[in-house]
Amino acid sequence: MAESLTVAEALQNARESYGLSRDLPDSPIKTFSDLFRFAAENYATSSAYTCIGHSISFAELDSLSDSFAAWLCQVEDLHPGDRVALHLPNLLQYPVAAMAVLKAGMVLVNTNPLYTGPELVSQFADAQVKIVISLKNIASDLAKIIDQTSVQTVVLTEVADLHPQPKRTLINAVVKYLRREVPKLNFTNSLSFRDVLKRGSSLPKPQYPTPREDDIAVLQYTGGTTGGSKGCMLTHASLISSMHQCAWLYEHANWEKGQSTLVVPLPLYHIYAFDVGFCHCLINGHNTLLIPNPRDIKDFIKTLRKTPFDGFTGLNTLFNALLNNAEFARLDFSRVRLAIAGGMALSTSIAERWEKLTGSQICEGYGLTESSGILSVNVPGDIRLGTVGIGFSGCEFKIAGEQNQSLPVEEPGELLFKGAQMMKGYWNNPEESKHVLDDDGWMRTGDIAVIGKDGRLRIVDRAKDMIVVSGFKVFPNEVEDVLMSHPDIVECAVVAGKSDAGEYVRAFVVSSREGLTENEVRDYCREQLTAYKVPKKVEFRDSMPKSNVGKILRKELRDE
Repeated sequence: MAESLTVAEALQNARESYGLSRDLPDSPIKTFSDLFRFAAENYATSSAYTCIGHSISFAELDSLSDSFAAWLCQVEDLHPGDRVALHLPNLLQYPVAAMAVLKAGMVLVNTNPLYTGPELVSQFADAQVKIVISLKNIASDLAKIIDQTSVQTVVLTEVADLHPQPKRTLINAVVKYLRREVPKLNFTNSLSFRDVLKRGSSLPKPQYPTPREDDIAVLQYTGGTTGGSKGCMLTHASLISSMHQCAWLYEHANWEKGQSTLVVPLPLYHIYAFDVGFCHCLINGHNTLLIPNPRDIKDFIKTLRKTPFDGFTGLNTLFNALLNNAEFARLDFSRVRLAIAGGMALSTSIAERWEKLTGSQICEGYGLTESSGILSVNVPGDIRLGTVGIGFSGCEFKIAGEQNQSLPVEEPGELLFKGAQMMKGYWNNPEESKHVLDDDGWMRTGDIAVIGKDGRLRIVDRAKDMIVVSGFKVFPNEVEDVLMSHPDIVECAVVAGKSDAGEYVRAFVVSSREGLTENEVRDYCREQLTAYKVPKKVEFRDSMPKSNVGKILRKELRDE
């Protein structure tokens, strides 16, 4: 009977309906070394990355990264397992350096290029970084704090190192994103990216270390939007397993390997973009169109007009910004057959507008830094709006109640998971690791979720963001979804307001109509929400506070 259906049974029924097994299929690609070799052998002449009007092939990517890796392997006091940080925006230098670090057997530390000095000190000290690869435009903050870290050498690159375009065009493209010209820098020990490549190319190709599957490949720091940033130890096995799990997404989209182009506007230092823009690029052989500055919508659209594309990755706020631009509607979407959303909840109204304009549906997915990226996703051709699809093969889900008991289908509780894509733990943080990883191998996500009878996963909201109004639970995502369906609301966020009587629903709204009133917004919500879910206060803003990847920061709004 349906009432007795377990979460595991519902999930497995859904998988079987798409021909998926419970476990991941075996593959000879188990580490990044295997993946790099596979890409070089199968896609050598295909374009791997395009950025600022220039492309490099998989063969060029392999050769350039070999030169960089050869230099890394001969650096004194740098050994396999040591940490190397990439402090770079979306430029061709990123995949070259990332591949080199992993080839040399070192641990890649992804670093937000817009971090402040104190944030850099904190991350580099925690990871004990020995080498940093940075773009000159953003290295002034790095120069100020470098003596406070364990960093021994800084490798500095300029955009023109791998983007042979007219100098002024290059400078303009980068300055728009970074808002600064190349500063005067003073590092005790630094080298240019070009010099490193030149030195490495003159060295014999080294015998690269053979990684073990459980070796740490990437030290990926959490966004820190709900607490302090923590370093997730992602292994070769966890990242490569996540990559294999996503294979069926591309298969169902009839993705043409070695021939398609995927737009990646989100920064590669973020786990979502690292998955699709690095791991998936290498296994599928598609051309990844890197966008250095997705916030410059005008230039972004100009780039899309010049480069035919087959797939698009983004998050809710980015899809919304593009859909609100008249020039975007004039693009050619005839080739588009895959759009992926993640990072934050996708609004139903935005998904519907995207499909109407482009003719393709958005496949919303769900994942965490701690899960090496994507855990579940909607199936192309069978999208269920309001859900994040079905969990991948090789992954188990559990919905836990307040006493940690397993809940059945259709009942909300905290989502737990376990599987091959799970992180090894938090770097230098055993207490936090123990807090989220239990003795049975389950990891707590901190997200309230429901798994339906059809096996689809629906994320209700972050547990920390839940609002309790007179004893009733209100989840911001539900209220935000209603607000976003209002024709005059461009962006919104819902948080818990505080009063002597307790919590209430507090909404922040960006409107496209100057005369929109609080009463109009509340009346609109009353038509679709029960009384206690209707915002008690509606506050109008010109813009929303966002993270560097475009997530709306509810925490900052709560603190106002």
